[in-house]
Amino acid sequence: MEPLTIGMVAGEPSGDALGFQLIQALRRQLPHARFTGIGGPRMTGAGFEATFPMEKLAVMGIVEVLRHLPEIAGIRRRLAAQFLRERPRLFIGIDSPEFNIGLELKLRSAGVPTVHYVGPQIWAWRAGRIHTIRRAVSKMLVLFPFETAIYERAQVPVAYVGHPLADQLGNFPGTAAMREQLRLPAGGKIVTLLPGSRVSELKRMAGLFVATAEKIAEAVPGVQFLVPFVSRETREIFEAALFRRAAGELNMSMMFGHAHEAMAAADVVLVTSGTATLEAALLKRAMVVTYKVAPFSALIHRALVHFPYVALPNVLAGEFIVPEFLQEEATPENLAQAVTNLLFDPVMRQRLEARFEKMAAELRRDAPTAAAAAILPLLDGAPA
Repeated sequence: MEPLTIGMVAGEPSGDALGFQLIQALRRQLPHARFTGIGGPRMTGAGFEATFPMEKLAVMGIVEVLRHLPEIAGIRRRLAAQFLRERPRLFIGIDSPEFNIGLELKLRSAGVPTVHYVGPQIWAWRAGRIHTIRRAVSKMLVLFPFETAIYERAQVPVAYVGHPLADQLGNFPGTAAMREQLRLPAGGKIVTLLPGSRVSELKRMAGLFVATAEKIAEAVPGVQFLVPFVSRETREIFEAALFRRAAGELNMSMMFGHAHEAMAAADVVLVTSGTATLEAALLKRAMVVTYKVAPFSALIHRALVHFPYVALPNVLAGEFIVPEFLQEEATPENLAQAVTNLLFDPVMRQRLEARFEKMAAELRRDAPTAAAAAILPLLDGAPA
């Protein structure tokens, strides 16, 4: 008897992590299931059969995506043809909506049930996509509670499953314990810098972060910086920015990995906008958020976005609770002033910690198990 086949596509590392956890949760109920499509090293380590390398889809920014569009479109056509031949019992698109929703539309119209895991940010921009989503998706799985009402109004079947990071970071050591573990001064001023995880982000952000660190050091004698990196290449880009500015005198410790540890040990985190802002909130750390993209990408983005916040903690709170500095406002002077203000305002840091604790409690739902429970009923009606 042929094993039950589930198609999946994850287009970037965060999706690879979600896919890995979901495969594990589904295998508890479907021990002989076969998973195939596009995924990264974590998914393949769980027995996933990758047809195309995930790196082909991990492209950021409007201009950058346009440059790679022909190749990406070709991969989607070939993958769709494969799935239409193999007829999986279910397809799960994990994030990467620009790639996955078009694929889901094609598969669902051919009778294959489809799940999209991680609701696209239609609440922030391009709300009109909801009409395509309604046709493409048999069930939407969302990570944030406020998203359910959006999809219910559009008559898209939806399940709130919580955020996996809230489960993962729920029992993470506090600041005092982490400083002891990392052998850092218990009472010192510590700022963690997170200039991004992708090479393209580091190329844009490294110089800004180094210049900001210099200004913070001028205002806060003895301040120590922690800078975790995901790869040797991203570290080399940052070190080149240090060299260009002759900033070798900064009290700075660079780390491979251990971003959560570096955040937990800090008084304040200076972070590039993205999932890391949510991680900092779940670790209950005060933060300053910044981001820059190519000027043309920023111009298009501003024309499409109709939402006042970028940082996820602000989105979840429904108000500005952490400072955001984007594009022209992302200057060393603005960022250093905001970080310094938080360093010397323990009352504000305590208020943020309490706010983030409530946020984390709401997001903690054992997401992989909840996602699997929402998906399994679709297999009952799927064609054999």
